[in-house]
Amino acid sequence: MKPVTFEEYLKTPKSLDFDTARNLHREIIGELGADPDALELYEELLAASVKYAGFRARWLLLSWEEKAEQDASRTASHDALIVKCNQLARYLKMQGKETGWRDVLGYEENDRYNRKRLGDFGCFLAFVNGINGR
Repeated sequence: MKPVTFEEYLKTPKSLDFDTARNLHREIIGELGADPDALELYEELLAASVKYAGFRARWLLLSWEEKAEQDASRTASHDALIVKCNQLARYLKMQGKETGWRDVLGYEENDRYNRKRLGDFGCFLAFVNGINGR
C-alpha cells in the first residue's frame, strides 16, 4: 500500500476541503434546531455515514479479492448515506429551511463525481462524530 495524504485527495475532482466541510456541517446543525424529527433524521445520516466511512477507511488496505467481495455492500452503504442526506434536506426544506448545503454537495444526476463528494462528506461527519466520542 502506498501512503496517501489529504493534499493528494484535494487534487481529485469535486474534493471537499476542510473549511467547506466544516461550514456545510455548521449549516446543517443550525437548521436542525431542537426539532426532534430533524434530529432523528440527522442521527440516521450520522449512522449511515459511520457505516460507509468504515468501508472507505479500510478500502486501501484490502486486496483486489477483498474489494470485489465487499464492493456490493460498500455501494449499498454509499446509497444509504445519500438517501439519508436527501431525506434530511427534504424534511428541512419542508420546514422552511434553506438547505443550501445540499446543493453545495451536489447531485449525482448532474455530475458523477458528486456521488463521491457526498461520500466524502459522510466521512467528514463520521470523523467529527468520532473525535467527539472521546
